[in-house]
Amino acid sequence: MQLDEGECRARLGAVPVARLATLSPDGAPHLVPITFALEADELVFAIDHKPKTTTDLARLRNLRRDPRVTVLGDHYTDNWSELWWVRADGFARELDGAGRDRAVEKLVAEYEQYREVRPDGPVVGIRIARWTGWSGSAPG
Repeated sequence: MQLDEGECRARLGAVPVARLATLSPDGAPHLVPITFALEADELVFAIDHKPKTTTDLARLRNLRRDPRVTVLGDHYTDNWSELWWVRADGFARELDGAGRDRAVEKLVAEYEQYREVRPDGPVVGIRIARWTGWSGSAPG
């Protein structure tokens, strides 16, 4: 069954990790897992201290070139009546100044690991323009 926007927000906000899709220069999707914080129709994530092969990350290059992004959260279980997914389509931008500081505070509140080591890399905000979701059973 299709989920309404409120149920989409609630379910996405409850998952600890989602997948971020950006568009590569050739138009191919580029998909990576992210930790995030969600408030109303804004989702934020940061490039943190976890080891990366480079600081010049494709996801950042992609969203600077084309801000259209999709975030997908889902739940899988062997009981297929409990399956669900939520997709948030929106527009991304790197945050700075007070906007960046507020986003980091949201992430710190959401993840214990960020209380131990605060994100010090780029922080991205996504303005969600469209919610889509599906569940194998009624919401709730």
